[in-house]
Amino acid sequence: MNLLIVESPSKAKTIEKYLGAGWRVIASVGHVRDLVPENGSVDTEHDFAMRWQIMPGKEKQIKQIISELKKADAVYLASDPDREGEAIAWHILDILNDKHVLDGKKVYRVAFHEITKKAVLDAIAHPREIDQDLVDAYLVRRALDYLIGFGISPLLWRRNLGRSAGRVQSVAVKLVVDREREIEKFKPVEYWSLTAKCNHDGASFDAQLIMADNKKIEKMTIENNAYMHEIMEKIGKPVINANVISIDRRKTSRRAAAPFTTSTLQQEASRKLYFSSRRTMSTAQKLYEQGLITYMRTDATNLAADAVNEIRTYIGKNYGDAFVPKSPNVYVTKSKNAQEAHEAIRPTHFDSNKPMLSGDEEKLYDLIWKRTIACQMTNAEFDSVAADIETDNHVATFHAVGTTRTFDGFMRVYTEDRDDADDNTDTKLPPLNIDDKISITELLPEQHFTQPPARYTEASLVKKLEELGIGRPSTYATIMSTIVDRKYVEQDKQRRFHPTPGGWVISAYLSKYFNDLVDVNFTAKTEDTLDDVSNGKQNKLDALRAFWKPTSQMIDGAHGVKTTEIINAINEIMHDHLFANGDDKCPKCGGKLGIKLSKYGAFIGCENYPQCDYTARLGNIDASQSGTDDTEKKRNTDVDLGDGISFRIGRFGPYVTNGVKNTPAKQYTAETITLDIARDLLENGTQKVEPVNLGINPVTGKPIFYYSTGRYGAYISSNRVNVSVNEQPSLDAAIDLINNKKTSPRFKRGTRK
Repeated sequence: MNLLIVESPSKAKTIEKYLGAGWRVIASVGHVRDLVPENGSVDTEHDFAMRWQIMPGKEKQIKQIISELKKADAVYLASDPDREGEAIAWHILDILNDKHVLDGKKVYRVAFHEITKKAVLDAIAHPREIDQDLVDAYLVRRALDYLIGFGISPLLWRRNLGRSAGRVQSVAVKLVVDREREIEKFKPVEYWSLTAKCNHDGASFDAQLIMADNKKIEKMTIENNAYMHEIMEKIGKPVINANVISIDRRKTSRRAAAPFTTSTLQQEASRKLYFSSRRTMSTAQKLYEQGLITYMRTDATNLAADAVNEIRTYIGKNYGDAFVPKSPNVYVTKSKNAQEAHEAIRPTHFDSNKPMLSGDEEKLYDLIWKRTIACQMTNAEFDSVAADIETDNHVATFHAVGTTRTFDGFMRVYTEDRDDADDNTDTKLPPLNIDDKISITELLPEQHFTQPPARYTEASLVKKLEELGIGRPSTYATIMSTIVDRKYVEQDKQRRFHPTPGGWVISAYLSKYFNDLVDVNFTAKTEDTLDDVSNGKQNKLDALRAFWKPTSQMIDGAHGVKTTEIINAINEIMHDHLFANGDDKCPKCGGKLGIKLSKYGAFIGCENYPQCDYTARLGNIDASQSGTDDTEKKRNTDVDLGDGISFRIGRFGPYVTNGVKNTPAKQYTAETITLDIARDLLENGTQKVEPVNLGINPVTGKPIFYYSTGRYGAYISSNRVNVSVNEQPSLDAAIDLINNKKTSPRFKRGTRK
């Protein structure tokens, strides 16, 4: 019997049907091993040696693999065809070697980019060794992320600056913050345009002013209404006679967009289907595992020759030979390092019988199918006519353009969303010739203002990261979800990113003390280094040393910075954002306002605290208006609930009181608390909340629990060690907090002085 190991159970079921008797296909369910989550697991003093452990909950998969391996003659490692997939195969092989269960058994690495019977059998017929260069690139990436996490994140936690910092997501947050800063600083500029309503032989059309008084009129030329009025007075009214002075007729064509890469699929699914990156990739994963599309993490745009032939045959049969180009369309991959996948994302079959799907899978499959068919169709063709029209008094010249689609080509099947408005609306001009007489029946001046740069959406942020060379196909969805989950950015109803107060603060801190970490050129260079390692062009240890030396220097330097200095630096960076009108004086005492940090997040406070207790929420603070009734209401944290009971914010957080008894109310705010809830809390005590078991502390072997409420707020606890937290941390973060907590000199565990 042969054993084949893939990543997902659904993929295992599909492949086992293809292979039949004599094969057993099981899943690792993703990664099975990771770094031990404690300091020192990447030993920077000894060639970056890495300590691994079986991931919690994955012991079951390892036992199953070993059990099935005992019955097998050979094992085929068939994890996904990218760095992560290669790493999973390497980890499994390393574990099996450590357990000495491979004696006498053959081991093969196989990879397929689509789950079809032909592709699977072909891969098995042509096995290879594990690609150590790809594994080394994974190891470098994992080591860098670990070193950043364990090096910088504790600095953030201890100073209430944020939850964590990451090599790529920190850059994404900075891009959002920088864009918001551009928008805040933007000052609109007025300009005007002039449209002429024209008529020729009963046919109407529009033309735009391009010359006035022998002066070329560009976008910003007409600066105000007075200048616009002056031009219109010279042109004259109500009916203006004009002549066609030039005609430019040309044929143009438009080529179909390339088949989808991971990045362009996420962008187009966002625009057309309103899918988040995570939703797109989750749906694509399901389609891939059903054998319906090729591997969905790729930055290549080429297609297999067999697939191209199938597509061309389908086009000719269903649309006609005129829609089949003489030779296949070839697309050049823009990414300079698109070496990890052989094809773009495409359906695995091209016939009239599309698979029976529903919901997200149906929508995304249809998008992929249409884009793939269209990419091998002929160009769309257009007739374009441009005419210049001069008034009889020679004061003004107007320009009119008409475009007519003469052949659909690929547009019969698919158009990119951003081009749909232009692609589907012909702008026709009547038949025109030089010296034809034109009547201008109306002049329509229009005021405009320059617009600030648009906020990023998921689609545009992914595109920006790709343009900058930051991140790779497998990381975009994770980056998008991480910066939202960690509350560094939030999305409005139009799905545009806005930085949160926490995003502003952490971006300011990292820009000041870890500038390289959020520098796009530095991050892009790191990505290039990882690609060089995966291509065998650079040694793993050389890459790690080159990165770690400057990063460790930044971390060491940040350790010695006092909190007051950090706050002053953040205030300097964020001043214009916080005080848009320039007034940073306290409305209560006249002191200077600025950022303050607490376990509940950043806020605005007065420099004269505790003598002055003025506070305000973090945001664009207009200090001159802070004393208004509306602001006072927002700032007021005491709520009289009636019956002698009130809700207050104290030193240790929210609580309710009847004047005799106080009870914590951590899960409530002034807007959500009610009299009935307060009565229940006072009568029955703090509501009991079951603790969350975060996992095992590898140092002590004891579990770590998260409690959402306690005397001093939320906290984590393990082996009688308690640490206050703002919110539920990850296991890695909890382990670091527990293991690095300093014991009070007065009270040592088990001993009281």
